[in-house]
Amino acid sequence: MNTNSTSVQSASASHPNEVLEALRCDLDAIDARLLETIHARLQCCERIGHHKKRHGVPMMQPHRIGVVQRRAAEFAASRGVSGSFLKELYDLIIAETCSLEDQIIGSTASQ
Repeated sequence: MNTNSTSVQSASASHPNEVLEALRCDLDAIDARLLETIHARLQCCERIGHHKKRHGVPMMQPHRIGVVQRRAAEFAASRGVSGSFLKELYDLIIAETCSLEDQIIGSTASQ
């Protein structure tokens, strides 16, 4: 796992609470990037939904879901991350994106 060792190193000679605070700052920065990445993913899925609607492509693409799930499983195996954690996480992400696409494709508003 890659951490921002600079803030930890600068606080390493300090009190343990300062080290903990530096680590939490690192975690907060990672969380901010994670949330922005999730937002970007959902925006991309919106664009995909609009494209599918314009071109009459069915919302459900099971082979694509399999690709995404396999990629997450391979990532987990290669990085020592819990495969069941990533499966559950991607199940949630896929469910949300399917719902988003369904709202777009099923909507009657002109896009």
